Amino acid sequence: METGKSTRISKYADTLDEAVDIQHALSVTMVQTPQYLQNNTTVGEWLDNWLTTYMQHTLKQSTYKSYETYVRKHFKPSLGTIKLKELTPRTLQIFYNYKQEQENLSPKTISNLNMCLHKALAQAQSEGLILSNPSGSVSLPPLIKPHIEVLTREQQARLVQASYQFRYGVFVRMTLVTGLRLGEVVGLRWCDIDFYTNMLHVNQTLNRLQRYDDDEADSKTEIVTQTPKSQNSIRSIPMLPDLVMDLQNWRTVQMQDAAALGTAYFDSGLIATQENGLYVEPRLMREYYQKMLAAANLPNYNFHALRYTFATRAMEQGMDAKTLSVLLGHYSVGFTLDTYAHVLTDQKWTAMQTMANMYNMEPPLRQPIQFF
Repeated sequence: METGKSTRISKYADTLDEAVDIQHALSVTMVQTPQYLQNNTTVGEWLDNWLTTYMQHTLKQSTYKSYETYVRKHFKPSLGTIKLKELTPRTLQIFYNYKQEQENLSPKTISNLNMCLHKALAQAQSEGLILSNPSGSVSLPPLIKPHIEVLTREQQARLVQASYQFRYGVFVRMTLVTGLRLGEVVGLRWCDIDFYTNMLHVNQTLNRLQRYDDDEADSKTEIVTQTPKSQNSIRSIPMLPDLVMDLQNWRTVQMQDAAALGTAYFDSGLIATQENGLYVEPRLMREYYQKMLAAANLPNYNFHALRYTFATRAMEQGMDAKTLSVLLGHYSVGFTLDTYAHVLTDQKWTAMQTMANMYNMEPPLRQPIQFF
């Protein structure tokens, strides 16, 4: 029973060496054991503390809001009242099984949930609140490789032609020849373009995110510009001549917008802008993209299909995986190879067919069989 009073422990020794050994044993016990045994913090209490103390000021806003949502919507309702020291791998396994089977969460979402929880429990373990991290002993469902949508060459040509009918068509064409992500496209600034070297520099993204202070969540959002998702995403991409011309023409359109509105025009420094100079948020760009697809009589491909299409065309033309990985901002060449394995398979067949001409594999004319 815990009384809040300190407990005095007495041990007797016959020699000085024995006394030193006893003192060492007692110090280890007092430092390690009581903190764990006396800790009654619940999972919910620890996760709230972990978010505000360790995560809120160190993570990107988008990542923090994802973690906050995991804690609020998933962990706390089911696990929040369990004492932190009593959380077991079996409890977590049952929790994840339920999320998959009853709530139909995808393997990717469950993996993200466990990654978040693992970080929180690792911090608790480092502070001596738990002896081991139970999240490392669960069996998660295997990740399903996402379906990759790629436009055919004929579809790509039709989309390019249709894009010239729309104000924001330049950004669809840009994505097809750079492989930029949507947030990177609408976050580009003129200072990121070097017309002297014809290089495009990816330094920031623009996205609509939930606010840090959104207690209700799911409703209050804001436009946020921030550095890209990883250090690898900060990169430089050579611009093809057609893109250089496209951007120069678009700059002229912007100048005409500014002249028409005068002081009412807002100079944001962004490349993708509305007629008044304000940003084009991803949702609006997607809407115009869907209109372009309809004008080209194409299926409703998502915007990311343009990035996949760029990568596929690059590999079809023989670009090596390392270069492509850098251009796409991937964290590893292995990820690039795994993502575009379908292209490599096609290339293998093409290569083997060209090699067929190197060998004469036709059987000789039938010769009479000689009997001896």
